[in-house]
Amino acid sequence: MLRRLPEAVVNRIAAGEVVERPAAALKELVENAIDARAGRIDCGLRAGGAAWISVDDDGAGIARDDLALALERHATSKLADDDLVDIRTLGFRGEALPSIGAVSRLTITSRAEGAAEAWRIAVDNGDVGAVEPAARARGTRVEAAGLFRAVPARLKFLKSARAEYLAAADMLKRLAMARPSVAFSLEHDGRRAWASPAASDPLARLADVLGAEFAENSVPVALEADGLSLSGHAGLPTWHRGTAQAQYLFVNGRPVRDRLLQGAVRAGYEELVPRGRFPVLALFLDVPPDRVDVNVHPAKTEIRFRDGGRVRSLIVSALRRALAEEGHRAAAPAAAAPLVGRFRPGGTGAPPLELAERASEWQAPLDPGLPPSAPPPAPEAPDAAGLPLGAVRAQLHDTYIVAQTGDGVVLVDQHAAHERLVLERMRRALADGPPPRQALLLPEVVELGEAGAERLAAKAEELGELGLVLERFGTEAVLVRETPAALGEADVKGLVRDLADDLAEHGLALTLKERLEDVAATMACHGSVRAGRRLGAQEMDALLREMEATPRSGQCNHGRPTYVELKLADIERLFGRR
Repeated sequence: MLRRLPEAVVNRIAAGEVVERPAAALKELVENAIDARAGRIDCGLRAGGAAWISVDDDGAGIARDDLALALERHATSKLADDDLVDIRTLGFRGEALPSIGAVSRLTITSRAEGAAEAWRIAVDNGDVGAVEPAARARGTRVEAAGLFRAVPARLKFLKSARAEYLAAADMLKRLAMARPSVAFSLEHDGRRAWASPAASDPLARLADVLGAEFAENSVPVALEADGLSLSGHAGLPTWHRGTAQAQYLFVNGRPVRDRLLQGAVRAGYEELVPRGRFPVLALFLDVPPDRVDVNVHPAKTEIRFRDGGRVRSLIVSALRRALAEEGHRAAAPAAAAPLVGRFRPGGTGAPPLELAERASEWQAPLDPGLPPSAPPPAPEAPDAAGLPLGAVRAQLHDTYIVAQTGDGVVLVDQHAAHERLVLERMRRALADGPPPRQALLLPEVVELGEAGAERLAAKAEELGELGLVLERFGTEAVLVRETPAALGEADVKGLVRDLADDLAEHGLALTLKERLEDVAATMACHGSVRAGRRLGAQEMDALLREMEATPRSGQCNHGRPTYVELKLADIERLFGRR
């Protein structure tokens, strides 16, 4: 037999979609404070928020006659014309306060702007009390005690108090990142856990949330196109984490978790970050309200774009441009703790004109021991003065180049560095048209198995346009006749086998031109100076000079750092002299 559920039960069921844990309740209350134009928001938690949550703000407040209405479901002041397309506030569904009140003891004390006195209303797990006079300055204080005490099934699924606190703190910081002009604070169990004063510089707020290291190891991102605007800061490719938790993405000031945006970030850092690692960043995307749908789920963290392709393109382009402008700058791995270089080719801090002119004077015929793809050698290594990556002093284990700068030491991984240089040369050549090719003195036969040979043969024409000329040789092999000139003495067999593996992984649906970056990176890896090869001083010096003039040379094609820098001050600390 059908029956209507009691209103209290209906409200608790509905509340489960909006308030699934203390962090969600805190999020809704803080969003209300932001929408009320608060300049200060102070939050408090006990037992991770399960025992008690409070949010106190100095915003516009709630008028006496609106307090009771605020506790009714779908009552809101944020949709004046009932338009669900033009949404310019964080909240709009009118569900937060009644949902929290259905599963806790909720008290709202508020004094509206211009009002002579404050008023209070309380609701105990759905039972609404009367409006009573109270005392407070302008703004609103909302307290929720005993969250889910009347819903034991939900209560037992909460995690530990520590885990719930961390989730709530993360949520608050995400909201704070998008509102640097608002001061925030958080207390937990009576102890001040985090505070960030109002700031005019968005980077100051990001540093408060992500730490001073973020400010030191990130680059500004800014791009506008097609009515879309992207801003924020992105961590250097060599400063990354094991999860994507430190990727903060915002749309119209709203923190979101969106696959399209996350995919765009991956594409923007493609080949710059090691597989399984994630860059640290905070990006703020502004989209005309009629081009994004935020009314997907009550939690409001899921969105849909009218034109996702344009959004993705904007983010990828902005990230690649920002990272390229940083040149060879790289963040050192946390375990090593050396400092990073600050030189930016073609931008602020670029080498003076006379340095570039000196570099052109160093051109000389190729050393017999240097492959054609390597940089031209110099007659002699110059002094360290004026050279961002320093003057060559030695080679260690036939793998690492040691250079002396004006105030420290630079250690360069010769294979990683040269791999990046070769890739950037290939990119420049491809941008100008079909790249120059070099014929092999003896064509190389590469055994691949029938499936691998067939895959490469199917792409032979496209590979030829990229400078790699090959043909089928029997049923299980291919014959390579020409390779891109930029590769020099490449590892032809390794290159062809890797390309065959790449095609097997990605399938034949995409053209190689669409996957040009992947193909070029694979080729560059097999055309680079190998670790274990002894280099002359001129070769090493030429390598460093080309790094200084090449974008993205601070990391190899796989995202690993190409060099680390140790300042004299760091060395002195190691020896206890400071």
